[in-house]
Amino acid sequence: QVQVVESGGGRVQTGGSLRLSCVTIGTNFRINDMSWYRQGPEQGRDEVARISLRGETIYEDSVKGRFTISRDDAKNMVYLQMNSLKPEDTGTYYCKVNMWMIDTSEYKHFWGRGTQVTVSS
Repeated sequence: QVQVVESGGGRVQTGGSLRLSCVTIGTNFRINDMSWYRQGPEQGRDEVARISLRGETIYEDSVKGRFTISRDDAKNMVYLQMNSLKPEDTGTYYCKVNMWMIDTSEYKHFWGRGTQVTVSS
């Protein structure tokens, strides 16, 4: 059984910062790449940042220079440092973890339940 759990959301003012955390719990897997997605009010779920197994990162254009994704493989963690937050960053942030399942020899991905970020003007 694999669980993905996000934390660190909250309410901040424009220009503020938040650090989101995501932990993967379970056994018999090897984590590959990990991503953060954002779903705004009445919007779809869009990827904002991704980090590969090698530590290579990509960002959605609107967050470049403000958000930083990082990982700690010893702890099965991925983080999203969000600075200079804007009201348009408001939404539910989800962690997606792609992994190799050792027992079944297949790739799977798992989602967390999300953490809410609200940026007030």
